[in-house]
Amino acid sequence: RDSRINIRAMTIADHRNYGVTKLLVDDPRLAHRALVEQGFAAALKPVLAIAIEDRPGGLHELLEILAARQINVLDAYGFVITPGQRAVWCMEVDDPVEATRLLAAHGLHVLADGELYHL
Repeated sequence: RDSRINIRAMTIADHRNYGVTKLLVDDPRLAHRALVEQGFAAALKPVLAIAIEDRPGGLHELLEILAARQINVLDAYGFVITPGQRAVWCMEVDDPVEATRLLAAHGLHVLADGELYHL
């Protein structure tokens, strides 16, 4: 709270003896610094954020594009911006440069950092 960081999305996973929390925030570097200063283990990880239609099959179409080129999704989470209209799928992939090029070639919008952080 004191760092004035806005958490846009979050996942929490239990890994037996510890937990992993992943945060999508409006200022990743500031959030990282604040967490480290408070004694938390923290890392910055690049993700692709893709705007998709919020409808049945929207995510399936995105994943089919990646699968056709054997681009592996290593981690992912999504959230809805406007119900029935727009969602965002954030993912870590094994080839982010090729994934970005491929998705853009298929007409999907890969969000720039500024777009993602200020949704």
